[in-house]
Amino acid sequence: MPDRDRNKEELSSNKTELANRIAEQSKRMADSYQHVEDGLARVIRLFSTFLDKVLFNRKYSKLVALVLAVLLYVVVNYNTMASVYSAALNSSRFLDDVAVSAKYNSDTFELSGLPQTADINIVGDATSVTNAISSGGTVIANLEGLTEGVHDVKLEGTGFGDNVRIVIDPSTVQVVLKKKTTQQFELSYDFINHDKMESVYSVGVPEFEYSKVNVRASKDTLDSIAFVKALIDVSSQTTAFEQDAKLIAYSKDGQPVSADIVPETIHVKVPVTSPNKTVPISVQVTGEIQGTKAIETITSDQQTVTIYGSESVLSGIDQVVVTLNASTITKDSTILRPIVLPAGVNSSNINQITISVTLSDAVTKTIDNVPISYKNNIHNYKASQPENKTTTSVTVIGTENNVKNVTADSISVYIDMKDAVPGLYDFQLQVDQPLDGMVKYELRESTYQLNVLGETNTETESGSGSDTNNS
Repeated sequence: MPDRDRNKEELSSNKTELANRIAEQSKRMADSYQHVEDGLARVIRLFSTFLDKVLFNRKYSKLVALVLAVLLYVVVNYNTMASVYSAALNSSRFLDDVAVSAKYNSDTFELSGLPQTADINIVGDATSVTNAISSGGTVIANLEGLTEGVHDVKLEGTGFGDNVRIVIDPSTVQVVLKKKTTQQFELSYDFINHDKMESVYSVGVPEFEYSKVNVRASKDTLDSIAFVKALIDVSSQTTAFEQDAKLIAYSKDGQPVSADIVPETIHVKVPVTSPNKTVPISVQVTGEIQGTKAIETITSDQQTVTIYGSESVLSGIDQVVVTLNASTITKDSTILRPIVLPAGVNSSNINQITISVTLSDAVTKTIDNVPISYKNNIHNYKASQPENKTTTSVTVIGTENNVKNVTADSISVYIDMKDAVPGLYDFQLQVDQPLDGMVKYELRESTYQLNVLGETNTETESGSGSDTNNS
């Protein structure tokens, strides 16, 4: 019993102590609130006093009026400023030459008038505009459902995203739809990349899978097509080959024509050969040796050259000419000269030759009784010489060894009757100089008198002077 009473007393004492602490804390909080209230009251009074002094003081009245005017302007124009700020967040970008495509039945219609590109302006927020630029969008003309004729079509942007606005220039275009028809054309060919094929090789006539192709386009386009060619690529070819050659339609001016060619390619077989021919090298001398010297001998280290080209070209070539300018030679010389290939020849086994030239003292010799012949008597006129003169004299200049071998039969003296008309005229005498340059001819007289008759000569077109004088 005594222990139980003692516990009750301790419990009662603890409760009393706790109540006292709560009461003290509440008093402190009340005091704090009172201090705060007093402080706020003092601040309000001070601010009120400040406002009274400022608002009702003539010294500060202008400043107060300015502040109030600014506040009033901000309140009234808040919506406008907000819209300007919002607009500043928008962005726009121009794109030039955006590809334009069309939706239409290309199997039935031919389309013309559609521009290949258009300029666009992309408008939207900065992020959306940036995404639209990198999206790879295009401009489309939707022609589906349209019939043959002229149409005004609106261009539309597609693939740029839904968060931007697209402004297209031009926004509307005029296009023409024409119905397609089919026509057959004979097939021809062209070899391309010839410069990438070794020059010693030559391509023959190609063999095609078929000789005609179908071309589908409008009637106007078909009428403009002059020929259809297969473009055969011969680059790096050294033996017979096969390939699928692309077909292209061309106008008479050689310009490509846009049309549907069925099929687009053709299988072709092409022979490749290396035709060649060995011909002599002829050294032809131009100009004259200056001073008292003349050419004694001309020799070269190569007498023949092998040339490559088509068989048709090679068949018409009997020699290859190398020129030598004698006016630059003043003493015995060894000269390197290039070989200039005839037209149509692709290449040769040698590109240049070495020519050795020796000189010696020049002498002269006069040769009489050189026959006078005529050329180009295109009207077959009869003619006579008043004095029955049919020969002339020629001075030969060269070294002694070369001059002594020249005879009257070696020299060709003639008059040109190409422009002759009936009557008595003095014709210019002409002489053919030897191409080897070993000797030079000089005429002792420059003109030859001839009476051209209006009668037609039954003799051959060219001949000697005595033939022409046959009246």
